[in-house]
Amino acid sequence: MSPARRCRGMRAAVAASVGLSEVSAGSRSGRLFRPPSPAPAAPGARLLRLPGSGAVQAASPERAGWTEALRAAVAELRAGAVVAVPTDTLYGLACAASCSAALRAVYRLKGRSEAKPLAVCLGRVADVYRYCRVRVPEGLLKDLLPGPVTLVMERSEELNKDLNPFTPLVGIRIPDHAFMQDLAQMFEGPLALTSANLSSQASSLNVEEFQDLWPQLSLVIDGGQIGGGQSPECRLGSTVVDLSVPGKFGIIRPGCALESTTDILQQKYGLLPSHASYL
Repeated sequence: MSPARRCRGMRAAVAASVGLSEVSAGSRSGRLFRPPSPAPAAPGARLLRLPGSGAVQAASPERAGWTEALRAAVAELRAGAVVAVPTDTLYGLACAASCSAALRAVYRLKGRSEAKPLAVCLGRVADVYRYCRVRVPEGLLKDLLPGPVTLVMERSEELNKDLNPFTPLVGIRIPDHAFMQDLAQMFEGPLALTSANLSSQASSLNVEEFQDLWPQLSLVIDGGQIGGGQSPECRLGSTVVDLSVPGKFGIIRPGCALESTTDILQQKYGLLPSHASYL
């Protein structure tokens, strides 16, 4: 059976198994899942609102609501769906990197050129070694991840060949956002990740800004406003760094963490700047 057929066939059974709490997102095909906020609700309901910073403590009395959101997202991802998620920089669209049909859906709904790569989101630094050929010190990875950076390295054979088939490289993200780290760990596999917006349009800092995409999504996780303001700098996204050449680095996209990232690469690890070749 093809990956696309498996993705479609699993969806109804998996989604039904978790008892999703849904509200209409303006379409029969799209659902908006809002982690509960501090507002009146049915008796016995546990309430949770994911803060924009992702700073929810593991021991929080609202952890059950957090877990409900995680389970809902994992169910949809395993079924081959596309889910909108908050990160440490922007709202993103995530899908299972192993599901070729889901990858195609991301490109289609964004209107994105298939010649442009998708990043891979992981839950732990240790996972990077499974999906990449790492040629930098482990300390460098831990200094930059989790954080608002995308590290581009040579990909391993573990990744789906339909993910960015035009390049031997892959960009790795571990957002500094507790929900995204929990999601990647609970999903137990690589997630393809890109910004939640139509290609060439502005990035999104809250779920209302990509409301036009809701009908094409299975799930929207509302983590509130991301960032502290509305300046253009808030929408720069992650800093993308090419680390595929030993001893060198290339800045592919300056992003929101350029200065701190280059300081670490040059001053602490002695890497030399070079031309970036990922995009």
